Amino acid sequence: MLILLTLLVICLALVVGIPVPFAFGLALIYMSLTGDHDPAGFLTSGHWRMNVLVLLAIPLFIMAGTIMERGKIAEPLVDLAELFVGRFKGGIAYTAVGASAIFGSIAGSATATLTCIGSIMMPQLRKANYPEGLSAALITNAAPLGLLIPPSAIQIIYAWVTRQSVLKCFLATIVPGLILVTLLCIVNYVMLRKYNNIKVLPKSDNFGKEVAKKSRFAFPALLMPFMILGGIYGGIMTPTEAAGIAVVYAIPVGFFIYKGLNITNFKAALVQSATTTGVVMVMFFMVMIVSRLLIFEDIPDLAKELIFSVSDNPIIVLIMINVVMILIGMLMDDVSGVLLASPLLFPIVVELGVDPIQFAAIVGVNLGMGNITPPTAPLLYLGSRVTGVRVSAMLKPTLIMILFAWIPTLIITTYVPEVSLFLPQMFFG
Repeated sequence: MLILLTLLVICLALVVGIPVPFAFGLALIYMSLTGDHDPAGFLTSGHWRMNVLVLLAIPLFIMAGTIMERGKIAEPLVDLAELFVGRFKGGIAYTAVGASAIFGSIAGSATATLTCIGSIMMPQLRKANYPEGLSAALITNAAPLGLLIPPSAIQIIYAWVTRQSVLKCFLATIVPGLILVTLLCIVNYVMLRKYNNIKVLPKSDNFGKEVAKKSRFAFPALLMPFMILGGIYGGIMTPTEAAGIAVVYAIPVGFFIYKGLNITNFKAALVQSATTTGVVMVMFFMVMIVSRLLIFEDIPDLAKELIFSVSDNPIIVLIMINVVMILIGMLMDDVSGVLLASPLLFPIVVELGVDPIQFAAIVGVNLGMGNITPPTAPLLYLGSRVTGVRVSAMLKPTLIMILFAWIPTLIITTYVPEVSLFLPQMFFG
């Protein structure tokens, strides 16, 4: 009974808008006042679970993403991509999706991707007469690519919670991420057909020279994802070391090459990174305590028995698991969602025979979709603030993208294991 009331306290706190760390802290206070558990034991457990080296990658990637955003490192990538596709109808929108995938692969955060790419691409989409609601919805729907295109912070967390290989989890999300990129571009193309006043870039007589010029300017920015991902997949660097290299590399590039950084905004970037890291780590601590309580009360096994009592058909069980994760993604940010969903649902999928590495990709797609799914949709409201477009104008195109891009990606990832296991098996056998 205590655990049900504790979960009810968490849900009510989240619904009324209390930040996630405080919602879980409130649940901990309620548990200590009404239950027979010793809170000190859970506090010790939370500290012990967080005392691992791999978690250092998360604040470092947060810092790298913040420095990239303020150092204008993403702008040359956008300009180069726009040069190739901007002469086609919808080309600037495709650039926004591709830029989100590239930036997300470095920052590893949906929020950082949306803030950076949204502020760069939305003015260009307006100039080209793209419909505002569709443009803002596309940028917002592409932002969770930062959860799928590695290195992803939530995959590091998932691997940490479930004791899986970080590199395998990274590889598992690449193909689902590329499928989502393709489907978002197709949906955008279909939705733009009825708009006849969209501008495209004029044809250039010196296309080769423009490509060479912009490629040279974008080379330091392009080198960053190749260096980080190549180092990780080549076995040269761990994810934590790659995150540190990303920070060290981004600082001189932002200061001296793209000159977006100065002393003032560099200090602001450090403060912003420290604040975000503090929030994330407090969130880690609180969610770990509550998830420890769930395990202590044998809630994962109870949830497994409940789900299998409804049906033991793998298709039905996976549908129920996906629905639960989408609801978690609607209520929480991606970090909190993976911290709560992983220990709760992992025993169920293992019992079902789902590969833990495939489940990493399923978690990534689910939480990404949950973050943009109304009515709560935390990324949708952030996208509205970043782009200056009302949520009501973004709602219809967002629902269409969820229906024809996100849900097909989720279905493919869930029911075709080879999609997420192909690359891990190719690299590791």
